[in-house]
Formats: sequence, C-alpha cells, structure tokens
Amino acid sequence: MNLTWKRPRSTLFIALSILLVTVCVLSACNKKDSSGSTSEPISIALSPWPGWFFWYLVEEKGFFEKHGVNVKLEWFPVYSDSLQALATGKVDANSQTLSDTLPAAAKGIKLKAVLVNDNSNGGDAIVSKPDIGSVKDLKGKTVATELGTVDHLLLLTALEKNGLGETDINYVNMTVNDAGPAFIAGNTDASVLWEPFQTKAVKEGKGKVLFSSKETPGLIPDLLVFRQSVVEDRADDVQKIIDAWFDALEYFKGHEAESIEIMAKKAETTPEDFKLGLESIKLFTKEDNVNAFGKREEYTSLSFTGKKTAEFLKKLDMISDIPDVDVLLEPKFVQKAAGG
Repeated sequence: MNLTWKRPRSTLFIALSILLVTVCVLSACNKKDSSGSTSEPISIALSPWPGWFFWYLVEEKGFFEKHGVNVKLEWFPVYSDSLQALATGKVDANSQTLSDTLPAAAKGIKLKAVLVNDNSNGGDAIVSKPDIGSVKDLKGKTVATELGTVDHLLLLTALEKNGLGETDINYVNMTVNDAGPAFIAGNTDASVLWEPFQTKAVKEGKGKVLFSSKETPGLIPDLLVFRQSVVEDRADDVQKIIDAWFDALEYFKGHEAESIEIMAKKAETTPEDFKLGLESIKLFTKEDNVNAFGKREEYTSLSFTGKKTAEFLKKLDMISDIPDVDVLLEPKFVQKAAGG
C-alpha cells in the first residue's frame, strides 16, 4: 500500500483514598459529551489500502457524529507499525488482514474481528519486470516484500502453486513502502505490493502484474480488529462505529465522484489512480459480512480461511501455535447492523 508491538502499602486510609480517587477517575472517563458519546475517543488505526481510506469518508461526512461515537483515526504509513500498535495496546482497533491477526492471537493477545471491510481482489500482487513470463521464472530472481505480512503469504502461496519455495528465489525482506521504490529503481526483479504502491510500480517502473489476489479468492480478507477489552467494555460504541461504516458505504454509492476525491486526497494520489485501486477490492455489504462470519468449509468463510491460513503460517514457522480462530470472530455487530 504512500505510500511503507509494586503494590502500595496497605492501610485502611490509603485503601479508602485510592478507592475515592479511582471512582473519581472512572467517573471522569465516563462523562458523556453532548452527542451522548463517551468523551474518551476510541482510536482506530489505518494504513494505506483502498478499502481503509473509507474511514476518512466516515469521518469527513460526519457519520461518527451522527451515531454519537467519539473516534480518533490514527494514521500509520507503515502497515506493520499499526499491527504493533494494536498488539501493544497503543490503539483500540486496527484495520488489518485476517492473516496478520493470527500471529498476535497465537501469542495470547486477546482480539476480536468485528467487521469485514473488503476482500482483496487483485489489490495485492507480485509486480515483475516485463521479461519475466511466469511465477516459475522467478527462480533465482530477487524478490522483495515484508517478512510475515499478508503479501509475504501471497508470495509463498504463488510459489507453492508453481512448485517453488522461498529458497528458490533471492528473497529480500523489505517494507512495502521500500519494496515499491526498489522495484521502480530496478533494484529488484519483482516486488510484492498492495495498492496504491502496486499501480505506482506498474506505471513508473514499467512493470506488470505477474500474480495477484484475484487468483486466491478469499485468501486476504481486510478487517476491523478490536482489542477484546474494548469490545467488552464499550460494545455500544463498537456498534455505532460499524453502523457509521455502513452509512459511508451507502453514501459512496450515491456520491462516488465526491467520495473518491475525498479519499484520493487523503491517499495523496489522483482520483483516477485511487479509483483503479478500488477496482482491485470487493467492498463488503452488510449481507456479505453476515455471510463471511458464517461457518462453512470454503474460503468465503472467515472461520475456514483463518484455520487454513493458520496452518499455513505454522508450517512456515511464522507462528508456533494455531489459535482458536472462532474465538477471534465476533459477528453480533454486523448481524445487528443487517437487522438480524
């Protein structure tokens, strides 16, 4: 995607004092503003990805305010930094892929996926030099992407589908923010990129899409993931955030040009290029969300995709234990939004 985790002495007096201070602090933290929202904002992190720029549309068009929820959007130019921020509790929620949620869950970090923003449908891709005819031709070539991220998973999946492994290429661990410019400068034979870096590399680096997420449908769901404690303590606000999200999607349908202009400005790209990026994803409706949270033995089910992805990551020693994927998934918010 501009664009690259000693208790004080115990006396009755001290105990009562602490209790009084705690009550006062909690009271202050739970004060409501005029819209009825808890004054302490919920922080949502996001990174460069076409579907996640819709959070700025939610903000710009006042849908958070409409639903009475106080939200602070936190921008992370480097995607992996946002993963670390959520894992360490620096933000309440993050926009991230299912595969990138699993390593934290495997380490015992309690998270809840509450919304599918979109699925990558060509928005993640191996971009190569024009003379590389197929994935098999990557053997011995220099290929860059960031270790452990979803695009690393896409690369390994592409190689496996073509009878190759990571040892068959000259793999370079590089953030997407750096892998794109490296390809444009001719320092790599191929880089695995997401939008908008992908389009930029194709246009400026005279590259081509060699393999994309279109060939792995359901492999890369993009989610809103909360820390479990926030979901438990502020469920009403989580519901309001999701309702505001769907309002923005509805607004987009009726005001596409205006919406793209707003988001393209945030992405620091042209409306034309941003629209190209949007064409590489499938935005998920309320009904798509309810369907995704359902349990089925196919990649359209988050449960199935998560389990298969976890097995794949463990096989590659990216995680030591396979987490309970179903515990990660919290469908009640999208179900309520859909009238269920």
